[in-house]
Amino acid sequence: MALPHTSSRTPLRPHPTSHHRPTSSLSLPFTVLTGLHPKRTRNRTALLALLALISVSAYLFCIHYPVSIFPAYRLRRAESAPTEQPVFPHDGTRNLHTAAARKKHKPVTQPPIALSPAQELAAVSGFLASLPQNVIPPSVDPTRPIDPELVLDFDTHGRQAMEEVTRVVADVWARNPVLLYGKLYSPPTRELKALLSEMNLRPPPLFIDVDTRDDSAVLAPMLARLTAAADLPVLLVAGEPVGTLAQIRTLHASGELRRLVTASGAVVGGGKRRKHHKK
Repeated sequence: MALPHTSSRTPLRPHPTSHHRPTSSLSLPFTVLTGLHPKRTRNRTALLALLALISVSAYLFCIHYPVSIFPAYRLRRAESAPTEQPVFPHDGTRNLHTAAARKKHKPVTQPPIALSPAQELAAVSGFLASLPQNVIPPSVDPTRPIDPELVLDFDTHGRQAMEEVTRVVADVWARNPVLLYGKLYSPPTRELKALLSEMNLRPPPLFIDVDTRDDSAVLAPMLARLTAAADLPVLLVAGEPVGTLAQIRTLHASGELRRLVTASGAVVGGGKRRKHHKK
């Protein structure tokens, strides 16, 4: 058996660490630093542990509370979700309340009102009496009821339109209890004007000479339809036609015309008389 060759530099016993795997060159600096700075190593370990804890907490938070809390995600969910099933209950309730409020305040459109002949006569008379320049448009068909919007100054489609018509009718005849539609150069018209002037009424009677107006071609047949009078003049007391000239003469002679005029609200003898200057 051959003996191993030994020299003065060969150790008699093997080194205790000769059986361990050699340490890599990369871990050597870390080992040196660990030995030199043990406190920094502990701080780094604590920092790594804290970051790991934060990561785990964030992961658990995302599992229990998904990203639906973010506004952009909620908007996408709201656009893709069915309209009858809102994403969030409180938003859906608010939308329902808004829709109900809009429905409540939405104006209700109704068909225009239809005037009776008496109401139409009052509306037309009030329209002509309010301003001298008011005229009936030539496009109006006098044989048919006039459009209420042409002679009334309120919404004829509203819910209270008929109540407004009633108020207008009462106001027109209160302001003009005695109204005479006539012709300027007609002898019957002149006779009735003189008769009414003798009563000295307050308010004074309203005279409308139809033949001198620009709308006479429309107004004359319209009055014939509304009053059933064959021709002018037409005397209205409290909005009611009194009759023909012969009938008016009879009523005046019996005192009945005076009573009708007083009942309409006009005051006989209440007007201002003209002063006659002595020569």
